Amino acid sequence: MPARSKPWAVALAATVAVVAALAAYGVWRASGAVEPAYRLRPDDASLTAAGQRVYMAQCAACHGAALEGQPNWRERGPDGRLPAPPHDGSGHTWHHPDELLFRITKHGVAKAAGIDGYVSAMPAYESVLSDQEIVAVLSWIKSQWPGPIRSRHDELNRLAEREKR
Repeated sequence: MPARSKPWAVALAATVAVVAALAAYGVWRASGAVEPAYRLRPDDASLTAAGQRVYMAQCAACHGAALEGQPNWRERGPDGRLPAPPHDGSGHTWHHPDELLFRITKHGVAKAAGIDGYVSAMPAYESVLSDQEIVAVLSWIKSQWPGPIRSRHDELNRLAEREKR
């Protein structure tokens, strides 16, 4: 290619690349592939700091200030209810995808899991916390998990998202 036509070719290639990128972005947006509102953000320092404050005010009394949960959390009490589980790496919180953790916190266990008549000491926070506060609390909890558990939880979220498609 002659030297004087190179700038034209470069400009054409750049224009084609920009148009293709914009088209791909438009297809991505039209597909509904936006970050869900319930997505946890454990690496967002301001969000997790707010989440820690809300956790200490709303959750620590049952789940423990160090996320340790209540003793014998796997055994039902005399009232038929399970004690509050730990939210650290020893518990089962990280076994559930973001969306379910969000729904349990917002709507309570029975409604979130679709189990009519399930009795739980876990209150629904729908009228107590905003969606942003729920995400903040859950993000702070996740930020406290060891790296390997966070990675496993991220993979669980990827699998859950794939199943929804």
